[in-house]
Amino acid sequence: MQAVSPIATGVAFPARPGRPAVVARTLAELAGPTRGVVELPVRLMWCAERTFDLADPDQLLWMYENVLRETCRAEDLRVLINGRTLRRVWRLLNLPRGVRQAWESRHRGLRTA
Repeated sequence: MQAVSPIATGVAFPARPGRPAVVARTLAELAGPTRGVVELPVRLMWCAERTFDLADPDQLLWMYENVLRETCRAEDLRVLINGRTLRRVWRLLNLPRGVRQAWESRHRGLRTA
């Protein structure tokens, strides 16, 4: 999977200062888990408690927010985020403006999700 490059789109939306948001080309390629417990790698979550029970709605949101904000790798998106779940929870996610703009710019359906 390749992410949409800020250079290819002509617009760089920051996930945070100095880091462009990484966006999947399609939501269908996001094949992450929909249940169970997920442990994020340290590069995405620096605190000791990095496990998330996807059955808990708050934990699922917290995990998605961290992955979408912190990733520099398209592969993280593919293995950790589920496209259908992302669409379902999109409006509930607390994301930096740049991350939200990057994803909604590429996936216009998220604007109305």
